[in-house]
Amino acid sequence: MMRKGLAGQRLVAVFIAGVLLLNFPLLSLFDRPLRIFGVPLLHLYLFVVWGGLIVAVGWIAERGAR
Repeated sequence: MMRKGLAGQRLVAVFIAGVLLLNFPLLSLFDRPLRIFGVPLLHLYLFVVWGGLIVAVGWIAERGAR
């Protein structure tokens, strides 16, 4: 029982981190005319953060299933 509560709290923390990481003030830091391996910096940032959030949610869900 305690485990599910902890997993829920972690998922809420990931949600809040996602809201903060994908909000305007942070996005404006990466909106530069810079390309890394031909990919604009903002697009790279968005996909890395998005992928990281998916990995974090998957890790929490798998850990909670054990």
